Order: sequence, then structure tokens, then C-alpha cells
Amino acid sequence: MTKKSSRPKPLLETINSPADLRRLKEDDLLPLAQEMRTFLIDSVSRTGGHLAAGLGTVELTLALHYVFNTPEDRLVWDVGHQTYPHKILTGRRDRMSTLRQTGGLSGFPRREESEYDAFGVGHSSTSISAALGMAVAAARTSAERQVVAIIGDGALSGGQAFEALNNAGNMDANLLVILNDNDMSISPNVGAMSQYLARILSGKVYTHMREGSKTVLSTIPPVWEFAKRVEEHMKGMVMPSTLFEEMGFNYIGPIDGHNLHVLLRTLNNLRQLKGPRFLHVITRKGKGYEPAEGDPCVYHGVTPFDPTTGKMEKKPSGTSYTKVFGDWLCDMAARDVRLIGITPAMREGSGLVQFSERYPNRYFDVGIAEQHALTFAAGLACDGMKPVVAIYSTFLQRGYDQLIHDICLQNLPVLLAIDRAGLVGADGATHAGSFDYSYLRCLPNMTVMAPADENECRRMLTTGFMLNGPASVRYPRGTGPGIRVEPDLEPLTVGKAEIRRVGKRVALLAFGSMLAPALEAGEAFDATVVNMRFVKPLDEETVEHMARSHELLITIEENVVAGGAGSAVNECLMAAGLSARVVNLGLPDQFIEHGDHHSQLARCGLDTAGIRRAILRHVTTDVPAERETA
Repeated sequence: MTKKSSRPKPLLETINSPADLRRLKEDDLLPLAQEMRTFLIDSVSRTGGHLAAGLGTVELTLALHYVFNTPEDRLVWDVGHQTYPHKILTGRRDRMSTLRQTGGLSGFPRREESEYDAFGVGHSSTSISAALGMAVAAARTSAERQVVAIIGDGALSGGQAFEALNNAGNMDANLLVILNDNDMSISPNVGAMSQYLARILSGKVYTHMREGSKTVLSTIPPVWEFAKRVEEHMKGMVMPSTLFEEMGFNYIGPIDGHNLHVLLRTLNNLRQLKGPRFLHVITRKGKGYEPAEGDPCVYHGVTPFDPTTGKMEKKPSGTSYTKVFGDWLCDMAARDVRLIGITPAMREGSGLVQFSERYPNRYFDVGIAEQHALTFAAGLACDGMKPVVAIYSTFLQRGYDQLIHDICLQNLPVLLAIDRAGLVGADGATHAGSFDYSYLRCLPNMTVMAPADENECRRMLTTGFMLNGPASVRYPRGTGPGIRVEPDLEPLTVGKAEIRRVGKRVALLAFGSMLAPALEAGEAFDATVVNMRFVKPLDEETVEHMARSHELLITIEENVVAGGAGSAVNECLMAAGLSARVVNLGLPDQFIEHGDHHSQLARCGLDTAGIRRAILRHVTTDVPAERETA
């Protein structure tokens, strides 16, 4: 007879919702936190994803779901990197093995995925605005729910966060903002005394005294002003409260975000209060996992890794477009002292590490402030500098007004190095650069370039830098087709395409990353293939020649069809009075969900097989048989 194991079931396996969590004793939360960290490390080691931020929010997430009645109470997370523990506690533990994979869990909060995801995010600095909207909606419907925004110190550098704070404090909204500050360690002044004060200042006795004093003393203005200043002075001696107090928030903290006892007591107190409240919590990225604690930047976003050693799987070999840009930036900076490098908080991701080290006085990280980055660049350009703004396509969207009004309208020589263009795989729709051809080519004075390989990327960067007006070079995430990068800094002829293969009947007009699959399909069907290179100015002469000499033109772009490069070809032919048959291949009018990049392209018909199907579908008679080399 087999003896049953007396080993208790892991606590985490008993938690299928926050309601289960709230049935536990408070003493159970500490071992549960340890189980969650172990599970998180093991899970992300298999799938890859964002690790360090989530490890830093385990205790905070537990405390929030334990104290607040979620999902009726709303938790609004900023960015979403920190929400893996939230997903684990809200019924998605068993699906964490599908994280960021096709058909699996998103790496970010999504309203469609769970009722506990109050607001979908991916970009930063939106949480306070969204939470304020929910708080106002609750007030208008007389709902008693609580609304909590959790924002990181990096996201708090975004201007939208301060716009929302200013608005929330001014309207006396019933809102709790939690600053998850992981940019500093628990220093002595964030110790026992500070946490004691945080509990006192968030408690009922102090609050009643504060509100009662406000009522009585407000009838005697000079005395009330004096009392307010005394309170602010007393708080200011032990905590950085003044800014948030001036905005109308009752500031509490900072407290240790890994001390569950302190978190629970403080959150329980704050839950009883009304109006704008601001809790400052100190956490540590990578908490509980030595490799991530030692280098939280490297372990911010990870590929699958060995959880024992922390060693990650090797990334695909080859030179990435990001590295091509980083090398070019340093080389051009050595030639031209006017070059200034700017990034909105994406130094590593955009390839500026080497430049920041070699040219620290010409490197500016402006924080998560894309609007400011572009107008800052415009100001530099006004007075003789040659700014280069390294920015992701999806983040450039956030500075669109500044691009139009401050750069293009004034025809200033600002070069945009646009990384992560097109689909981006596991990060999904929030981070995809699906729209930049469309929103850039409609802007007067803007030059829009799309490199088909690594060396062409370098030459286009030089081309854009040498122009006396706004220019952009947009390139995809990861590596290119493996073309050797020449060390020179030779520009291209602006607005000139390149015919890469001469064929019959069908002409494939490929933009940027789509040249490689177009060449394969062109070889299979003996089609002409053109590397278009420039979305704007378009090589109208080559387009018109292709229309006159071929039965069918197929434009191919890793951008939405609506208003994209294919639309530019259509407009060119209409203006020339040519009635050629044109098929536009590109991203459909929908957001493309996360998954493997190659499978994303296949779903959109932008791989070699998809281009072949388009040829067969639109040339119905006497189509050349596919060659054996295809």
C-alpha cells in the first residue's frame, strides 16, 4: 500500500483568483511571495519576457490584491512590465507557459484577456490619466469602488503623468497613486522612522486631525497658511513630499515595498481615506534573483535562460540594425562635431551605449519624454547643431505634433533613426511600428527612407544626416539579410530606386525589409524586383516605367496598406494618367497580435509564400511555373 505524502500543497497552487488570496492568513503571504518568485523565474526562463521588474513587485502585487476588492476595485498598471505577478494571481498561472507566444498570454495587461486588467498598456505614463477617468466615472455612477494607479519612477518622468497628477489634485479626485520607485536602494532615511511616519500619516487619527484643522483654521486665513507651512516643513524634513502636496495629493512614504507588514498596514489605512493620495514605495528590480539584482538592465527583458545560472540563450548571429546605427553614429560623430545624439530613455535598446561613453557631452537621454525629445532636437537644429533622434517607431507616434509643428514646418535638419519598424514579434501590437510610412510620408519637407539591408541602412543614415531638412531612416528589429557593412560614409542618391532583378509580366516593388522575400518570389516566377529604397520622395520615373512595361505591379511593405508606400505608388500612377493594375501588399487594417515574427508576417501574407500566392491570384493565365531554385 502506497503511503500518501504528508507534504502540504504549495500555497500558490491554491490561488486561482484574488478571492482565494484574501482567504489566506496574513502570515501565509510571506511564503507565498517566495513561491511566486520561484514560479516567476522558472516560467520566464522558459518563455523569455520581462523579468526584473516583475520580481520587484511581488510583495506590492500581493498586498494590493489582498487589501483591495479586485476586480471591483480597479488596479491600473503603468507600462505593464511589472504585471507578471498580477497575471499569476488573477487566474492565469497555468497559462504563463504561453506568455508572448502566438495565441498565448500577452506580455502586457489587456482588457480582452482578463477582467482584472482594468486598462490595456504597453506605452508608459498613462496609468494616472486612465485611473483618474475611472475615478470620475465611479463618482458619477455613485460606485464605491477604489481606483489605484501603479506607476514606476521611469514612467513618472513622462509629461503625461504630471499632467494627470495636476488635474487629479485640482479636482480632488478619489484616487490612490502608488509610485513604485526602484531607482534607489532602501537607504537609512527610508527605514524604521520613515515607515513609522508613513503609517501615522496614513492613519485615521492624523487624517481626522488634519481635516478638522483644515475646517477650523480655514476660517482664519493667516493661521491656516501658517499651519499648512508647518505641516509641509515637518514632512519635508523626512520625505520628498512637497511637490506632490503642492499638486493636491496627500503624500505618504517612502516605505519599503518588500516589507509586507508595512505595505498591508499602510494600504489598509489609505483604503479608508478619500481624495487624492500618493504612496511612495521603494522596491528593488530583480529582487530575490541574484543575476537580476546584479544587472537589472540586462534582465529587464530576457530570452529563455538557465534559471540556475542565469545564462541566456544566444541571440541569432549577425549584425543587428541597431548595432549598424550605433556604429554609424560614432563614426559620423568623429567626422562632424555638430552631431548630437538624443534618446527618450532607450539608450540600450536604440544602440547608443558606445556613443554615450565616447561622446558623453554630445549624448542626451531626456527620459520618457518623446515630445520634448523632438522639440529639443528642433531647438538644437535652429542654432547649427545636427541632432540625431534614436527612437522606436511606436514611440515616435507620441511626439507626432512636435514632428509636424516644430521640425517639419520649420524644415529643420533633424534625422530620425527609427528602430523596431514593422512587426516586432513577442511584444505585440503595443510595440509594433506598423504606421510610420503612413504618418511620415504625408508631412511636407520629410524624407522617408527604408533600407533593405545592413549596408544600405548605414548609407541611408549618412544620406539623411547630410540633408538640410528633416529625414528618417526606419529599420526593423533584429538582424538583416547578412550584407557586409562597408566602413565608408557614402550617401545614396535621394529618391532613386534600384532594379535588383529584371523579369517579365510582374514587377514587385519592395520597400525596406520586404526586398528579401520579394527576391525569392521574383526568382520563382521570373518577375522584376525593384528595391524602392525611398518612400518619399518616390522614384516616380521607375514606377512609371514599371507600369508601362509590366502587366501587374505588386507593392510590398511591412507597414499598414492604408496610406502607406503602396498608396504613394497608386497616387503616382494616377497623377501620370497610367491605368496599370496594382496590388498593394502590407499589414491589414487591424492590430497584429504578439507571436513569432515570421509567423506574423506569414499571417499577413508578407513572407515569400504570401507573395507567391498574390502573384498566382492576380495573374491567372500563362503564369510561369515556379523554378526549382525557388
